[in-house]
Amino acid sequence: MVAAARADERIGGVALTGSGAVGAEDEWSDIDLAFGLEDGVDQSAVIADWTEVLYEKHGVIHHTDVRSRGAVYRVFLLATTLQVDIAFAPPGEFGARAATFRLLFGEVVEQPHFGEPSALELIGMGWLYALHARSSIARGKVWQAEYMISGLRDQVLALACLRLGFPTSQGRGLHLLPPATTAALEPALVRSLDPTELTRAFRAAAVVLLAEIDLVEPALAVRLNGTLRELAS
Repeated sequence: MVAAARADERIGGVALTGSGAVGAEDEWSDIDLAFGLEDGVDQSAVIADWTEVLYEKHGVIHHTDVRSRGAVYRVFLLATTLQVDIAFAPPGEFGARAATFRLLFGEVVEQPHFGEPSALELIGMGWLYALHARSSIARGKVWQAEYMISGLRDQVLALACLRLGFPTSQGRGLHLLPPATTAALEPALVRSLDPTELTRAFRAAAVVLLAEIDLVEPALAVRLNGTLRELAS
C-alpha cells in the first residue's frame, strides 16, 4: 500500500501510525497508515478509489469511517479479520497528533496532539452516570442500568489511569494499573440483571468513584461525598 501511495500523484506523504510506528505491534495489531493529500485534490475521490482497490485486491468485506477535523479515517475489515486503518488527511492536517507517528515520505505540518480528558471531566461524567444508574434501577430498566453502571466504572478506571499517567482512551492503559486499583473495582462488575445485583454493583462503583476522586480532587470529594452516598443508598 505504501508503494501504491508513492505512485499516486494525489498523495504527497505517508506515515506509519499506531503500534507499528513505535515497534510495539504483535500478531493482533492492525495496520495504521496516514496519507497526506496534495493541494486541490478531491478527498472523496481519493477515498473512493482506494476503497475500490482494497475491496477488489485485498479481501475487504466492510468498512466504516471515523472523522477528526478534516481527516477521514477509513477503517477496513478484511475477510482474514485483519483491520486496516487509513487516514486521508487534507493539506495542512498531515502530521503527528500522537507519539505513534513515523513519517515514511513527504512533509508534515505541526499538529496539535490529542489531549487527555481532565480529572474534572471524568469526575463529572462519573456522577452523571451514577445519577442515571439510580434512576434506571428505580424504573426497572435493567439493561439501561447495566449500561450506566458500566459507564460509571469506566470513568473511575479512566480517572485512575489519568492519575497514574497512563493512557485513558479506549482502555489502552488499563493493563498498566496496579492490581490493588483494579481489584477494588471488581465488585462493581454487574453479574446479572437482577435488581438486587444491579443495586449492589452500583453501590460498589459509587464507593470506588468517591475513593478515586479523593485521590485527585480531595476538596471536591468532600463536597460530593454526601450526595453520592445518598445516590447509592
